[in-house]
Amino acid sequence: MEPFSPNQPPFKSVRIVGSGLIGTSIGLALVAQGIEVDMRDIDNRAELLARDLVKSQEIADPEITILALPSSALAGALESEFARNPASKFIDVSSVKTKPLLDVSTSSIPGSNFLATHPMAGREVGGAESARADLFQSRSWVYLPVNLAGVPVGSDLISAGLWLIKALGATPVAMEAREHDRAVALVSHLPQAVSSLLAAQLTSGDGSALTLAGAGLRDTTRIAASSAPLWDEILTLNAAELLPLLINLQSDLGALIEALKSGRSVSSFIEKGAQGRALIPGKHGGVAREYTYLPVVIEDKPGQLASLVSECAAANVNIEDLTIEHSPGQFTGLITLALSKSDAEVLSKHLIASGWNVHAPR
Repeated sequence: MEPFSPNQPPFKSVRIVGSGLIGTSIGLALVAQGIEVDMRDIDNRAELLARDLVKSQEIADPEITILALPSSALAGALESEFARNPASKFIDVSSVKTKPLLDVSTSSIPGSNFLATHPMAGREVGGAESARADLFQSRSWVYLPVNLAGVPVGSDLISAGLWLIKALGATPVAMEAREHDRAVALVSHLPQAVSSLLAAQLTSGDGSALTLAGAGLRDTTRIAASSAPLWDEILTLNAAELLPLLINLQSDLGALIEALKSGRSVSSFIEKGAQGRALIPGKHGGVAREYTYLPVVIEDKPGQLASLVSECAAANVNIEDLTIEHSPGQFTGLITLALSKSDAEVLSKHLIASGWNVHAPR
């Protein structure tokens, strides 16, 4: 991870309370930026692993304290960390935002010294052992510039928070607490609930049927492997925003069942799903882009992918994504490049002229 340096970091030392996936990933990324990091956790095993991974240091008075904890543990940590270092500024990264701000409002911490944030990043596997310094790259990271009473967070803490978000490769998004909780119910909490419910159906099915499972089942159930205690807390805390979405889903599921019972077409359900899928924005929260896919057949020999990437650089085109299809023993492989329409046209001509086996784009 290359150091981020549009300007000097507004702080030099950080204590991260919570050595799970998010906390340790933040620690790894901050150390890469030259920040001193002190990892802490009530779980001694997690703390020791995180401290080794991050090369953690003992910091008596950190300038910033990041609380990477379950919401249920936040209130106690607020008081203990404030008592330990009242001059520190505090940032949290929990998945629901109304609860932390309520906890702060009844704590000893001045509201202006607490910045509520939520990085929209994660993995279906948790713990320090799953941490990655690049976990936040190209992800949105929500921050709340005002508390529940409308009191603004201190400008110096906002600056520190924005530097942190950008230094870790994320895109800052300012929101209010209720707006945030409503949004994550739709884009994060509902998908988790649906994935878990779908995967649960597999436990009562014919085990031999699962040998036929392909990418579709794996994709739709990937996050069902997430931590049950973690998601139990998140879904319960945000129940007020999640319940209307589940009720709407229940209604749609009932309508689909009735359509199938009566033998009516169900294409409208599939079409509406495709419409919803198309609304998901592209990178950095921008408008979703329509890509052109350029198939290139390569020989099964070393260096082919690297050579193809070099050709893309020579043609001055930007690869948005790529997939590789190749099975053991196969003499050829298929690389499909996702590009803008204009870049696909330029690259196709360039590769054909250079002797590559290029097929018609789609």
